[in-house]
Amino acid sequence: MSDYRKFYINGEWVDPVNAHDVTVINPATEEPIACISLGGSTDVGEAVESARKAFVFYSETTREERLELLRRVINCYKAESEQLAEAITSEMGAPISLSRKAQVPAGLAHLLEAVRVLETFSFEERRGSTLMRKEPVGICGLITPWNWPMNQIVCKVAPALAAGCTMILKPSELAPLSAHVFAKILDEAGVPPGVFNLVNGDGPGVGSAIASHPDVAMVSFTGSTRAGVSVAIAAAPSVKRVTQELGGKSANVILDDADLVKFVREGVQACFRNAGQSCNAPTRMLVPRAKMGEAASVAKMEAEQAIVGDPRRDDTTIGPLVSKRQFERVQQFIQKGSQEGATLVTGGEGRPHGVDKGYFVRPTVFADVNNRMTIAREEIFGPVLCMIPYEDEEEAVSIANDSPYGLAAFVSSGNLDRARRVANRLRAGNVHINGARVDFGACFGGYKQSGNGREWGATGLEEFLELKAVLGYE
Repeated sequence: MSDYRKFYINGEWVDPVNAHDVTVINPATEEPIACISLGGSTDVGEAVESARKAFVFYSETTREERLELLRRVINCYKAESEQLAEAITSEMGAPISLSRKAQVPAGLAHLLEAVRVLETFSFEERRGSTLMRKEPVGICGLITPWNWPMNQIVCKVAPALAAGCTMILKPSELAPLSAHVFAKILDEAGVPPGVFNLVNGDGPGVGSAIASHPDVAMVSFTGSTRAGVSVAIAAAPSVKRVTQELGGKSANVILDDADLVKFVREGVQACFRNAGQSCNAPTRMLVPRAKMGEAASVAKMEAEQAIVGDPRRDDTTIGPLVSKRQFERVQQFIQKGSQEGATLVTGGEGRPHGVDKGYFVRPTVFADVNNRMTIAREEIFGPVLCMIPYEDEEEAVSIANDSPYGLAAFVSSGNLDRARRVANRLRAGNVHINGARVDFGACFGGYKQSGNGREWGATGLEEFLELKAVLGYE
């Protein structure tokens, strides 16, 4: 079992002030694979002090110095990509093919995007005799989840480095191994001591301490809506900036003139990717009522072609859920769907046939779902698709927007102008037309209880900057 109990503070690997060891479990085998220690407020205080001292000089570095640093990080990241992929698969169960082709490359994409943006970003603008100047916000607390570790860590760290900020990262205690590898990458790349610090811990012990610390100027949080509320409450007394990327229950509107077979198949695949553990997964599929039977048949066929099993096999498409707790939670949702009257098309409760170990869930499709049902309202975070019928376009838009969340939405149509009109009416931070892929240069974030603020690209860099007006500059 590997030892990951040290924290990275002020450019050194240090022991926690008070050790609180916990075991990291491989969700595919239910076996222990590593030991970490959960920190506390004293560890956070040491990391903040380190970041405070580093901010004095790092905030004054030039654009060229930060670009050179980011390019070194990119080179080191590429060299450790396989180690990152193996760590992600071990800690949270993503199929190794997904780790190699999506999980790890997402982090690299954010680093490359940070360089692209920083090369031409305007930090100063003259308006008459006034200088509008964008400066680093200060010490940043970065709190990240387990489901896309490198995507969500790097989309915060990269723009923070580009902006001239210093930071403390708290990765998820469920998936801390890849964060440990990433800290080594930054160290190898020569990130100055104190600029980046890593403290493992849980929400009450470390997350709250970061959010409430008076010297932390900003908290960037990704996780559940419930946890996001707790972070905001802890941060409120010190009136710091809080940006949040929270939960989702994304609608996938398949209009009556769309290629039904194509977009149902793609919708099932997208819903089940990463075992459904994606905040922007299209978990509500809206189809014309007259086509529900055909759509359900296509969804059933696609779901039953999924290969659930050992995430280290190259042909596996769905790995386990991250933990026993998450497994049990998804089982309860599946049970609730049947109890509330949804039609179980395929899947259901329990593990897949022949599987007796690991937190594996049967890919599940419910048809004839009413948007008031629990499975249509709450974020399940597992491979569970809800198919909801609608009568016309107006009702489809109404159902799509009838959600406490608004992170992402999807719309498909044979008429691009029509798809654009519907996209404009959907209350979500990202809308994908006809299966459009993610754009790392676009902004990412949500409406309503899906959070506030935006990450990725130039917009993401702006989140780490303060705007100052210098009057009488000329």
